[in-house]
Amino acid sequence: MAVGMFRLPAGTDLRPALNGLEGNLCQCPHWGYMLKGTLRMHTADGVQEYTSGQAFYWAPGHAPEAIDDVEYVDFSPAAELHAVLDHVKGQPSA
Repeated sequence: MAVGMFRLPAGTDLRPALNGLEGNLCQCPHWGYMLKGTLRMHTADGVQEYTSGQAFYWAPGHAPEAIDDVEYVDFSPAAELHAVLDHVKGQPSA
């Protein structure tokens, strides 16, 4: 299990960076707690927003977009998380 503190500035949309993964979405499950901001989560089933003070579970098949500056604590299976992060880091910068 990996534990991380994530910060995304307003306007960050990870959908382009996830291209090439199954369904072009993050396939790692995440459990966590929103500390700050609003995060819009795109899935094959639609869109859901998460705001500060909410606990969350994001099933495999999602792509985050920061509406505001966002901070959250995240708990994820280490191998799956590192595979996604390595993919994102390997994408060309926009």
